[in-house]
Amino acid sequence: MDQSAPRPATTDRPFDVERVLAELTLAEKASLLSGLDFWHTQPVERDGETLVPSVMVTDGPHGLRKQDESADHLGLGGSVPATCFPTAAALGSSWDADLLRRVGEALGRETRTHDVAVLLGPGVNIKRSPLCGRNFEYFSEDPVVAGDLAAALVDGIQSRGVGTSLKHFAANNQEADRMRVSADVDERTLREIYLPAFERVVTRSQPWTVMCAYNKVNGVYASQHDWLLTTVLRDEWGFEGLVVSDWGAVRDRVAGVAAGLDLEMPSSGGRTDAQVVAAVRAGELDEAAVDAAARRVLQLVARSLPALRSTGAEDDSFDIDAHHTLAREAAAAGTVLLKNEPVDGAPLLPLAAPADVAVIGELARTPRYQGAGSSQVNPTRLDDALTALREAAGTDLPFAPGYTLAEGPADDRPADELVAEAVATARGAGTVVVFLGLPAAYESEGYDREHLDLPADQVALLTAVAAANPRVVVVLAGGSAISVSGWRDAVPALLVGWLGGQAGGSGIVDVLNGAVTPSGKLTETIPLRLEDTPSYGNFPGELGHVRYGEGVLVGYRWYDARRMEVAYPFGHGLSYTTFAYDDVAAQVTGSGADAAVRVQVRVTNTGAVAGAEVVQVYVGDPVAQVQRPERELKAFAKVPLAPGASRVVAFDLDARDLSYWHPVLRRWVVEGGEFVVAVGASSRDLRAQVSVDVDGEDVTLPLGELSTLGEALQHPVAGPVVRAGLDGATIDPVMLAMATDMPLAVIADFGLAGLDRGALGQLIEAANG
Repeated sequence: MDQSAPRPATTDRPFDVERVLAELTLAEKASLLSGLDFWHTQPVERDGETLVPSVMVTDGPHGLRKQDESADHLGLGGSVPATCFPTAAALGSSWDADLLRRVGEALGRETRTHDVAVLLGPGVNIKRSPLCGRNFEYFSEDPVVAGDLAAALVDGIQSRGVGTSLKHFAANNQEADRMRVSADVDERTLREIYLPAFERVVTRSQPWTVMCAYNKVNGVYASQHDWLLTTVLRDEWGFEGLVVSDWGAVRDRVAGVAAGLDLEMPSSGGRTDAQVVAAVRAGELDEAAVDAAARRVLQLVARSLPALRSTGAEDDSFDIDAHHTLAREAAAAGTVLLKNEPVDGAPLLPLAAPADVAVIGELARTPRYQGAGSSQVNPTRLDDALTALREAAGTDLPFAPGYTLAEGPADDRPADELVAEAVATARGAGTVVVFLGLPAAYESEGYDREHLDLPADQVALLTAVAAANPRVVVVLAGGSAISVSGWRDAVPALLVGWLGGQAGGSGIVDVLNGAVTPSGKLTETIPLRLEDTPSYGNFPGELGHVRYGEGVLVGYRWYDARRMEVAYPFGHGLSYTTFAYDDVAAQVTGSGADAAVRVQVRVTNTGAVAGAEVVQVYVGDPVAQVQRPERELKAFAKVPLAPGASRVVAFDLDARDLSYWHPVLRRWVVEGGEFVVAVGASSRDLRAQVSVDVDGEDVTLPLGELSTLGEALQHPVAGPVVRAGLDGATIDPVMLAMATDMPLAVIADFGLAGLDRGALGQLIEAANG
């Protein structure tokens, strides 16, 4: 089926950004810096002529949510039908950049068909806590996965002549108090965890826009954060596009213009436009800052016009059926097989006898396929797993809901009656597939989850069904990690389908039946308990502040540092086949900032069916001036292999992959020495590792009066001088150990190490060259 939309009337006159900018008055330029309404940029019209046309932006990120002017802006009201692809939690679990590029192309095609200039997504915020209510819109707890997959999605969308909006910049990792809270986080943690995904997308794919977050970062609202919006984003990363506010994120429009916020959304009704004009006329804001912001708005309009003016082009329509098929492929690819233990001598999955299956759980009939909030899509169609299972089996499989959902059919029966019906349905079946998951009210934009548990009625249902029939497969639906600790031992097989989009029901069934061999892997750790999570005690903060006390130890970095058991580790995911790793090698070239490591591994499909393995490369730096995670993901590749086939996979790591952000030198550094390169199937399933020696950079710290004696002893210039002074004195070893952490000023005042204040000044000057 082909879907197309009428094209808007636009002038064919070439749009010259610099010419138009030069023609605009100050008031007209200021008017460009806020929206016309909820979804459109402001036009500039003069004497019946449109100098600057208006363009439309609208929500994503996993589907187009284009609403009319009377819509509610947050729900489904008035939204055009569009393909609802799997959410980022599911897409990320595919670890498949090629797939995300193809999904992006489809999203771009639908965006263009409906005359939208920018699709607002993707989101690359890190899953700091599994409680974040918007985690379904984000890819991972790791910035490499999030950044690489988001870059592929951006490439796909923008290849169709429409733009993206990378969001939410930055440190937007919770919904609680999201419009005011200050994320209090040190620079090293920002640089290593919360900014790199944005950096990877900006430097590789140049999204047309970046959306600033609601929250403050270290006390300054992101919408007026000069260091974030200008120093880092533009000066360091070379961002060429427009910065747009999240809807309602602006607190001080004049400060925002000065900091680098170009476009405020939605409309302020002219209020903030007038503030900008007044600030310029009062000498409080340089008109050059207004020009810079207006120029970027004009550049966005100029980039949008070719698609808006096209008629009859290939990208001006889309194939609804083909996009649904792609959504089904993506849902299956993001499904993660967590567990598949033998029962009666063989694993339960894939289903050996699809016709001998009982289906339990309302979520099989009433799928939860997307999250709540601004990303809700009105799907072109909707598959449910119950129908798909029955179609695959060719028979009317028995079904019992087992529990109720607010969005499901009305059922006034008491819970014990629903469970009794489910037990009776399950008792005689060859295999029971139980669909469980988080109800829609459990997770949403705007608020966070209160716990990690399934509803109690679902757990009670599962316990009763498993007691009646041990051949149980559980399929989980949800946008983030769900606690499985209390019940996973009762079930031999466990699949996570996340929020799989409009074709999620069929995609899950493709995996259950073996039409698709599962290849999804977790992009977030599933912990044993909420209390084990890295941000526990610091999330969501209090009194307007949230302290990022775990620092760089986020996700698997935290669990590995503490040698903690987890339910399922980052990167984990089983298959219907098996893979062997051998011939792992790593070769170093260059040194310091030019250091590089080429990693190679041969992967072999040792099973009987075709499958794809996600090969993961981790790097550890055992000895450094700062605490570093035990290992960090630095590269990955999804490798499809036929039975018995092998492939040599190569990864090229650069100096950045070996570096950390030095909190004193305030730059990325490669500290020389041993690095451990590990290759495996998850963060805890490392098949081989090799050690390499890297010649690093000079990371000598500058000396000052408050530098310690120990630091002076390690300094290449000061060390010999101080050591000689100590050798000439008789100092008790205990006293010397105590003095190691004393500032040099105190050492000089005590007359130790042959130093006085004059000698100390000369020593510092010589050391710092």
